[in-house]
Amino acid sequence: EHEDTGLLLHTQLEEQNYGAAAAGGTQCPSVSVSRNNPAKRDCLVVAVLCFGNLINFIDWFIVPGILLDIQKYFRLSDGKAGLLQTVFTLCYMLAAPIFGYLGDRYNRKIILGAGIFFWSGVTLGSSFITESHYRIFVLSRGLVGIGSASYSTIAPTIIADLFEEGKRTTVLSIFYIFIPVGSGCGYMLGAGMAKSTGDWHWAFRITPCMGALALLLLILLVPPRIQRRTAAHRALSISGMIRRADEKPDVHITAKTTWCQDVGSLVKNCSFVCSSLGQTAMAFVTGALGMWMPLFLYRAQVVQGIVPPCLQGSCNSSNSLIFGGITIGTGILGIIAGAEAARRLRKKNNKADPLICATSMFISSLCLYIALMVAQTNILSTFIFIAFGELFLSVNWAVVTDILLYVVTPRRQSTAIALQILVSHLLGDAGSPYLIGVISNAIQARNSPSLQWSFRSIQYSFVICAFVGVFGGGFFLLTSFYIEEDRKEAQR
Repeated sequence: EHEDTGLLLHTQLEEQNYGAAAAGGTQCPSVSVSRNNPAKRDCLVVAVLCFGNLINFIDWFIVPGILLDIQKYFRLSDGKAGLLQTVFTLCYMLAAPIFGYLGDRYNRKIILGAGIFFWSGVTLGSSFITESHYRIFVLSRGLVGIGSASYSTIAPTIIADLFEEGKRTTVLSIFYIFIPVGSGCGYMLGAGMAKSTGDWHWAFRITPCMGALALLLLILLVPPRIQRRTAAHRALSISGMIRRADEKPDVHITAKTTWCQDVGSLVKNCSFVCSSLGQTAMAFVTGALGMWMPLFLYRAQVVQGIVPPCLQGSCNSSNSLIFGGITIGTGILGIIAGAEAARRLRKKNNKADPLICATSMFISSLCLYIALMVAQTNILSTFIFIAFGELFLSVNWAVVTDILLYVVTPRRQSTAIALQILVSHLLGDAGSPYLIGVISNAIQARNSPSLQWSFRSIQYSFVICAFVGVFGGGFFLLTSFYIEEDRKEAQR
């Protein structure tokens, strides 16, 4: 009993200092890294994860940034152009559950490193594809999506293991700031390289160098293993204040949990299901905007006579640069505002998180609808309302992830994130870029070819995003009805 009591005290001390506990009395391997300064160690780990997230989303949005050039190079219709992002997202979402399963059971550092190496190599290879090999280019985008899935699924769970709930929201906000920052940089990098070199292929040769640097930092600065919080939570639970010597650590229990058991438990969690459907609506809108907005702005400017049609040479890249800047600015402001609003309002209302998400979705949908309606007459107003739409859409990113992390038990978090990625992309941004392109093609086919109908086809297709956003707000409202009970259940 004295040995068990000593083990408990050791476990409590380890959790306090390192954000994780030794499982079954075995010393945590991460102690060897920055033993005397665990806070510095944790900050370095987060910095490396944020840098990887930046590269991840730069790769994701390079294609939309140079879509005009790619569309002209491969001679693509709107539908085939939208297929590029759809294939990327489909492969991303199908790979996510696999990496979620692996991330809950095996060394996460190795999985992250393999993902970075894989997607960087494929991106570099895609820069040498010629105009007669469009299908190979589509395949390369799908392979990049598989590599990206390993990162997006596992990196947030490492942050969850390093920080307590109060700090976790702040750190997750920093991590998710690099979604809009990376997305905006993807637009700007793609457009900038195409403009400066006259060849859009060079846009795919920068991020592999950044990926090599991220891989090196991951090897040098991230500990071989970061212990999961499950063991610590079990040791500190009321029912197990003194652990029996023959009790097995949670990490082994987790390894014996089947995928079906994990999924079955998550499906019964109403807060998880409703918030995931809300995020699906977010993903649908984000995917459509990210793929088509620069092209929509360009066609609006052509109709107004602001810019000439792109017939020869490199196409106008100013809209990608401006939209990239808007994405970065509104993303940073939105995520910070969402995290701060959640931090303040939680003290007054336990349902604050889903209510914040619902309100921001409703406002974002309204702003996007207004932006679409005024695009043909006033391009400045369009940019302004797009900025507000993206701002309120960005409010939700860190808040939704934090909802998942406190309504799902720690040992199922990687699986939950993977399942949420699967659902949100399957019903969200996996189909929205292609759907918008197909609807645009159908509208153009019904009317005589003209610059006016080229613009209107995209405009009418985009309206669906505003209505999907309203449905997303409704799902977040439903989440607020269940979140208190599900949170208590996860704590138990």
